[in-house]
Amino acid sequence: MKFNGKRFITSESVTEGHPDKVCDQISDAVLDEILKKDPLGRVACETFVTRGMVVVGGEITTETYVNIDKLVRDVVRDIGYNDPKYGFCCETCAVLNVIGTQSPDIAQGVDAGGAGDQGLMVGYACDETKELMPLPLQLAQRLTFRLAQVRKENILSYLGPDGKSQVTVEYRDGKPVRIETIVLSTQHTEEILDESGNFITEKARQEIIKAVIDPVIAEAEVKTDEKTHIYVNPTGKFVVGGPMSDTGVTGRKIIVDTYGGAAPHGGGAFSGKDPTKVDRSAAYMARYIAKNIVAAGLAKECTVQLAYAIGVAEPVGLYINTHGTGTIPEEKLSGIIKKMFDLTPAGIIKELKLRTPVFRKTASYGHFGRSGFAWEDTTVSREIAEKAAAL
Repeated sequence: MKFNGKRFITSESVTEGHPDKVCDQISDAVLDEILKKDPLGRVACETFVTRGMVVVGGEITTETYVNIDKLVRDVVRDIGYNDPKYGFCCETCAVLNVIGTQSPDIAQGVDAGGAGDQGLMVGYACDETKELMPLPLQLAQRLTFRLAQVRKENILSYLGPDGKSQVTVEYRDGKPVRIETIVLSTQHTEEILDESGNFITEKARQEIIKAVIDPVIAEAEVKTDEKTHIYVNPTGKFVVGGPMSDTGVTGRKIIVDTYGGAAPHGGGAFSGKDPTKVDRSAAYMARYIAKNIVAAGLAKECTVQLAYAIGVAEPVGLYINTHGTGTIPEEKLSGIIKKMFDLTPAGIIKELKLRTPVFRKTASYGHFGRSGFAWEDTTVSREIAEKAAAL
C-alpha cells in the first residue's frame, strides 16, 4: 500500500442479504449452535442457496443435536427475507440437510493437537483508520452496514435485504487524500421506479444518498469533492435480488471478509469452520499480531503470514513484512512474536477464546476492523513495544 505518486485503490462490500453472505451466516450459525453445547465439536459447514432452496452440507462431528431446518429459517428471517415480495422467504424455502462426519484420517491428526489442514494465512494492519484497517474497505463496509441499518429502522421503507457498495480512494505518496468514486446498489421494491419502469426516480436516488452515503462520508477519514463520482443503482433498478437473482455459496466473499485487496489472502475462507481449522483461527491470529505491531508504533503497515502442515501443531512458517515502515528489523520483530505467542492451534484457540460462539457476527461486514472480537484487541501492543525497546 505504500508507494510514491498518485494511485487509486478500490474495495467492495456486500450486505447481509447478499446470497453469498446468507450462506456465510447460515454456516456460522450452525457452528455457533454446536459450540454452545459442544465446545469441542468439529465443524466444516458449507451452504448453497438458490431460488427457493437452501442446501446445508459439509462434515460435522459433535455430541449434540442441531435442528438445521429451524436454524436456517431463523437466520433467513433475521436477515430480512420474511416476505415473498423479495423473491425468497424463510417460510416457504426448501431446506435440504446433507451433512456428514469428518474424515477419521484428518481427525487423528487434529485430536493430537495438530492443524486441521495445511495452508498459509495472512494478517494485515495499517494506520489509515482508527480500526487500523485499509480505508477503502472500511468505507465500503460502513456503507453496507449503514444501508442495512436504514432498511431495518424503516428510514427508507422500500429497501430490500440485498445490496453492495464499492469505494475508490485516491492516494498520493502512500496516503489517502480523497474519495474518487462511490458505488451503491440496493435491492428495492417497485414503488420507486419511474414511469418507464426501468429506473429508480431521482427523488429516490437523492433519498438514498442522504440517508446512507452522506452520514458515512461525514465521519470518513477523507472526503468527497466536486470531482467525486457517485453511482446509485447504476443499472437503473434492482427489484429482483437475493437468492432469487443469484446463487450463493459459503466462502465466496473472501476479499470482502479480509482486507479489500490491500493485502494477500491466505489459502481458505472462514465461515462454517471451527477453530481447529487454521484457515480461520490462524488468520485471526495473524491479524491480532499485525494489529498489535502497528498499535505498538513499530510499523505503519504490517503483513503477517503463518503457514501450517496438516496434523502438525507448530507453524512451519512465520513471515513479517513491515513494508519499509518498521522501526526495528523484521527478523528481530519475528523473534519477539515467536517468544510471546503460542502459535499452535491449541494456543491460538486459548489466546483468542475461539471456543466461544461469536462466529455468526463475523459473517457479514468483515471479520476484521470491528470491535467485540478478541483478535481486534490491542492490549498486548505495550508488551511488544517494551520488548522491542529492550533489544
